[in-house]
Amino acid sequence: MAETRTDPITTEIIRNLFLSCAEDMNATLIRSAYTPIIYEGKDCSVALLDENGDVLGQSSGLPIFLGNLEVCVKLAIEEFGLEAFRPGDVFYMNDPYLQGTHLNDSTIFAPIYHGDELVGFSATRAHWLDVGAKDPGTPMDSTEIYQEGFRWGPTRIYAGYEQREDVVDLLRRNGRFGYSLVGDMNAQVSACFTGEERFRSIVDRFGMETIRAAREEIFRQSAQLDREAVAAIPDGTYTAEGCLDNDGVGEDPVWVRVRVDVSGEEMTIDLGGSSEAARGPVNCGIAQTISACRVAYKLLINPDRPVDGGTFPTLTVRAPEGSIFHAQEPAPCGWYFTPLGLLIDLIVKALAPAVPDEAAGAHYGDSMVIYLAGLDPRKGNAPFLALEPTPGGWGAFASGDGQDGLINNVNGGFKDIPVEVYETKYPIQIRRYGFRPDSGGPGRTRGGCGLFREYRLQTDASLYLWFERSKTPAWGLEGGRDARGPQVVVRHSDGSEQTLLKVNNLPLEAGSLVTTYTGGGGGYGDPLERDPERVRRDVLAGYVTREGAERDYGVVLDEKLRVDEAATARRRRERRT
Repeated sequence: MAETRTDPITTEIIRNLFLSCAEDMNATLIRSAYTPIIYEGKDCSVALLDENGDVLGQSSGLPIFLGNLEVCVKLAIEEFGLEAFRPGDVFYMNDPYLQGTHLNDSTIFAPIYHGDELVGFSATRAHWLDVGAKDPGTPMDSTEIYQEGFRWGPTRIYAGYEQREDVVDLLRRNGRFGYSLVGDMNAQVSACFTGEERFRSIVDRFGMETIRAAREEIFRQSAQLDREAVAAIPDGTYTAEGCLDNDGVGEDPVWVRVRVDVSGEEMTIDLGGSSEAARGPVNCGIAQTISACRVAYKLLINPDRPVDGGTFPTLTVRAPEGSIFHAQEPAPCGWYFTPLGLLIDLIVKALAPAVPDEAAGAHYGDSMVIYLAGLDPRKGNAPFLALEPTPGGWGAFASGDGQDGLINNVNGGFKDIPVEVYETKYPIQIRRYGFRPDSGGPGRTRGGCGLFREYRLQTDASLYLWFERSKTPAWGLEGGRDARGPQVVVRHSDGSEQTLLKVNNLPLEAGSLVTTYTGGGGGYGDPLERDPERVRRDVLAGYVTREGAERDYGVVLDEKLRVDEAATARRRRERRT
């Protein structure tokens, strides 16, 4: 039988249809979700996979799930065999040691049939507010996985398009917000069925032979482009290291050590030397560690091409079993993404000498999460959990300033919750919100600024904080300077103040204020080479203070915020000598 071939135009049409299918799935999930963390924050990702579990198309979403949804499907195929799947089946799982993330990240996927033939899978992942942990949401001080909620391997929750009420009832009963949990679950199921419908229409239009031929060509193109890009990097060994402040339980730093070996078309990222599994919840399953390395790789290698089953053929990731990057039961994994944000920055730092035009200074580093939990008197004392990651500054690069107030590198398309939505949903006021001046690392190109956000409690509540990277703030490159790290100030109702970064279940009274400050991004190049007019514009925009302009850039501004050229030249000469 002659091999089916496709022409370039048909191949490109099918490639974009795969991507469009994934975007439709993502839209269905976001529009159908019950909780703001999904429908406003967009803490979710989806993918369309082929019958082998390889990626055909993935929507914009959280980069940290890059190529990771396929792992879950392949694990289920390995465990059950393809013959176990039936039309209308839907599976749920959240085991960190299998999928790599924490228990709140719920993976739901379904097989796709065209007639009697299994032709692919639709897969989704979204953050559920609570899955039965010892504290609402994800505890900041857990020391074993059993404190973080119920752990599920691949479990059938739909059979023949009918919900398995016994299993879903178990999920509902073990979450503090069972009603919305089931609502979010059904949003993911709907997204899977949307993927099924869209993929079937593609098959109806082109037929499976043409689709498979196009798939092989798409994968071949991606692999060839990756090999060429890696081959262009000078062979060698590149290293970098940094540490987390602590593991949330003790005070010892947690080390991340990276070695990148480039040889011809092959790249190996070795994490040997990183800390052994921590007592606190900063451990990560190997599947997610691989995804984080892929994010760093993709930042530097063909970032404009979407991910598919042909991507990453040249990349090998190694992490010692029992380390923070290859967690084993019962290591807690609630804040698994914290070392991953640092890992991504360190891979870029290690490779910066080899690819200086693509590399950027470090970004602010972590999700910088604040929880507020309590009872809402406006809604008959119904329990609430206000969960929010907070944006910060990204690193500068050779040709431009870093982004101000952008979500961290593991979260990608994630959005902060609008003030109007936040205040409507929760008994909390957002009093102030804006850019944190002088937080970006000074450089010829400036690191992005972090943000401040002030919360005023209108009822008693418990505070949970997870802010990181004060010991390894965002570093600069090529003479660029480091950024400012994070800070959180709690002003109690009696007027006393505390400065914190991490805390679990801190009781606060109505009237208390919590002000979060996120870090900035690292600078790039000598700050004394920055155009004084650009510094002036930064001062006018509120990114840099007048004092910071003189201190960090040697730019002197008069009372009307005009550049004093003579004083600036003199000040820069003094700084250089």
